[in-house]
Amino acid sequence: MFYRDRTMRAHAQADVVVTFHGVRGSTPCSCPTLARYGGNTSCVSVEAEGQDPIIFDLGTGLRSFGTGRDGGEMTAHALLTHLHWDHVQGLPFFAPLHHADSSLTVYGPGDGSAESLADCMARFMAPPFFPITASDLPASVTFVDALDADFSIGETSVMARSVPHTGPTAGFRIERNGVSIAYLPDHQEPLDDKTFVAPGALELCRGVDVLIHDAQLTATEFTAKAHWGHSTPDYALEVARQSGAKTLVLFHHDPSHDDEAVDVICEQTRRHAAADGITVVAALEGLKLTVPTPTGAQT
Repeated sequence: MFYRDRTMRAHAQADVVVTFHGVRGSTPCSCPTLARYGGNTSCVSVEAEGQDPIIFDLGTGLRSFGTGRDGGEMTAHALLTHLHWDHVQGLPFFAPLHHADSSLTVYGPGDGSAESLADCMARFMAPPFFPITASDLPASVTFVDALDADFSIGETSVMARSVPHTGPTAGFRIERNGVSIAYLPDHQEPLDDKTFVAPGALELCRGVDVLIHDAQLTATEFTAKAHWGHSTPDYALEVARQSGAKTLVLFHHDPSHDDEAVDVICEQTRRHAAADGITVVAALEGLKLTVPTPTGAQT
């Protein structure tokens, strides 16, 4: 059970609020036909009263999260799935990082060889590709290698597991105040057995309250782009079914899918999910999901 709205609803002290700041895959895009769902790339925040925010990915949606906080100082933690442009381009435009009292710790995979996450980010965010480096920002920015790892951020437990994509990619599961959320924005659907789900992905998603999952390609598009590392909505639903997820959020919308196309995709997936009792939502910028803390789980 969750509450859904584009504005914050009243919630108990320990309830968890999931907010979508960027929901597109591949590249940011802007045109009137995309305005309702939005054109910023992957960025989702998770917040609970009295705890530092946790941010899934650093796409261009990160900018709006920063400006929405009036650009003040912030202590935050980011779970970065991988290093593709659409998941990292928001970092230098995150306003709190321009305050010396802010700090951001980023957990994620490197390049799969000897290059660490910090090394990769130093290569990405540096002249001539960008005018400054992360170390030039006034805030403290720390990069921590995390792939197939379990760790804690304050009172939140975090699980990172490798998921199939194009290159080293993590999916994440967080548990906070009795609420569980899984985030797999880029997940390669199998080419043959559509019922196979990688063990790591199943472990991340098992019984979660909210599953945010790649649903970039229609079945027709998948035929032509089978090796691009993404999923169809039907495969996202397969993952939700096998893992026992309660709510499936379709995410990482393709830039070619306008608002009407996403509406159709979501409605079709809802029909397919009805018999399983899975709630299906299409992610859009500004959407907030308030997940109540289970009775007796408040901290």
